[in-house]
Amino acid sequence: MSIGMVLLTVAAIFVFFGVAQRVLDRMYLSDRAALLLIALMFFGTLLPNLNFGNVQISIGGGLIPLGICIFLLVRAGTNKERIRAIFGSLLTAGIVYTVSTFFLPDEPEQLPFDPMYLNGVIAGLVAYAFGRSRRGAFICGVLGVMLADIAVAVVNRMNGIQQTLVIGGAGAFDAMVISGLLAVVLAELVGEILERISRGNRAPVHSHIKHPLKGRDR
Repeated sequence: MSIGMVLLTVAAIFVFFGVAQRVLDRMYLSDRAALLLIALMFFGTLLPNLNFGNVQISIGGGLIPLGICIFLLVRAGTNKERIRAIFGSLLTAGIVYTVSTFFLPDEPEQLPFDPMYLNGVIAGLVAYAFGRSRRGAFICGVLGVMLADIAVAVVNRMNGIQQTLVIGGAGAFDAMVISGLLAVVLAELVGEILERISRGNRAPVHSHIKHPLKGRDR
């Protein structure tokens, strides 16, 4: 089982036990919808890719994540948030492409780990910085990795390297899962810490509206 599938399994467990409820609320997803999407991504990677000539797209690793990003863009509160998410995705893709092309060795065996994992971590950190919100961070993380993978294939094609582009293929799928989850977790943790710091020692604000039945004799 790849690291992407392991992380999806862990995410499903958190969702099932209600740990991720606050994050899901910010992303306009219910528990059932989140579990369904995780299942579609998990089992969709086992299905044959959709073939479009020299381009293939994985159902679980490409089509479903792209659909989630489009859904979040449509549901974004403002055009400013949409523009920031799209711009952040392009920046994330650019940084991931630059690091993977100019700073990582040509032979993956020279690293003690899969370089796609590092791409996922880098994309997650950059996506959080540019995405800011939970929705924006997820979009930047997933689309950033996807666009960087496409950019590599385009440059290879321009250099005469003929190869089939698989959107959401094995390594890219793992990187997208790492990036998306890391970006969202950072946005949640940092957001919670900043909220507690701004609140200080003040107790949470409670409603001053009294319940009409409170205090009545039964």
